[in-house]
Amino acid sequence: MGLTGLAGLPPSEFDHKHVLHPYDNPISSGNTFLVKYAEGVHLHLDDGIKLIDAMSSWWSVIHGYNHPKMNAAIKEQVDEFSHVMFGGLTHEPAVDLVRQLLELKAGDFSKVFLADSGSIAVEVAMKMAQQYQYSIGNETKSKFLTIRSGYHGDTWRTMSVCDPDTGMHHLFKGSLPVEYFVNQPPIAFDDEWIDDESLNGVGELRATLEQEQDKVAAVILEPVVQGAGGMYFYHPEYLNQCRALCDEYGALLIFDEIATGFGRTGELFSADFCDIDADIVCLGKALTGGYLTLAATLTTDKVAEGIASREPGVLMHGPTFMGNPLACAAANASLQLLGSQDWRSKVLNIESQLRAELQVALELPNVTKVRALGGIGVIEMKHVVSANQAHSLCKHLGVWLRPFGKCIYTMPPYIINRQQLTKVTHAMIELAERL
Repeated sequence: MGLTGLAGLPPSEFDHKHVLHPYDNPISSGNTFLVKYAEGVHLHLDDGIKLIDAMSSWWSVIHGYNHPKMNAAIKEQVDEFSHVMFGGLTHEPAVDLVRQLLELKAGDFSKVFLADSGSIAVEVAMKMAQQYQYSIGNETKSKFLTIRSGYHGDTWRTMSVCDPDTGMHHLFKGSLPVEYFVNQPPIAFDDEWIDDESLNGVGELRATLEQEQDKVAAVILEPVVQGAGGMYFYHPEYLNQCRALCDEYGALLIFDEIATGFGRTGELFSADFCDIDADIVCLGKALTGGYLTLAATLTTDKVAEGIASREPGVLMHGPTFMGNPLACAAANASLQLLGSQDWRSKVLNIESQLRAELQVALELPNVTKVRALGGIGVIEMKHVVSANQAHSLCKHLGVWLRPFGKCIYTMPPYIINRQQLTKVTHAMIELAERL
């Protein structure tokens, strides 16, 4: 088919034949809907149907679509300049963003790397940890330890710390670096902590760190909420114990807050549920309010000084679009919007409604668990749910949902109202009944 034939195809048909979508069959793709316009919590499709976006476009669009303040910030910046290289140059949007992030993130954080995406933020964090250990003389400490059922990204090294058996990247495991895994923390968020290391998971963590202390550069975790690995909420005390063990055995601690940062769990960051913080933190997704791709890796003077203490003395990473001014302008506007409103009450109201309205799903024979935390609601099924089958029902339901694994879940925009959220929970329950 030549250019003329390609140009003549309608957008939906061209997409089906030629556009590769995430986690989709490259030859026989599933259903895709053409979005023509989006505003507030709604996606307006080309056929006139309107869907509530219960996914916040993969958990990022916290303020809703087409927000006038977000739009204005990007339009103002594009009239100045859209991009400059960050090597040897800087600009006010990036400086202002780093200032805001360091003011928001309590603790000893003092350095920020502005990356392209969440996966790259995790890659940078892993590089930081390995370079730090190398630079201070721990050259054998080049591995990472994490918990099962986790997910940290799609790039090569981040895949190595996703779940090795049930994760989306298990087919690459023969060529990925081999890392250390311990079992998922067994005590759930709402359960009482058991101060017995043989029962709370800390014993296995301790044993692994003790045995492999000469090899583990860092422990990397999604604090409190495991996202794409299964939407599991675990007890924050596990993180307190992990911090103490990392200090004891000379490992850094990395928190991947890409999915949970900026209020999604009811706290500004998931680490706020516990008494400690990490040495390195990764942020993304909601950072720009879902407008443009941008992520950040925050670290401390301790880590920065360690990296700088030995040749080459520089952090070995530098994306072309690092610190993109348009993305930074969007992030600044998003953080200002978040700070100007009572986001906590909004998110906790979402949590309360999700808890109340999803309980009825427990009466369904194929449902095993229901849970909610902050702006996250989950119906866990006894079987794997097809995202493509769910998509085919979305137009009928008037709600955009994308299940994965055994989870039918929502992470709605914070601006969603009670009536809209009820429509979302009803749609989730109907999917649980029909899929």
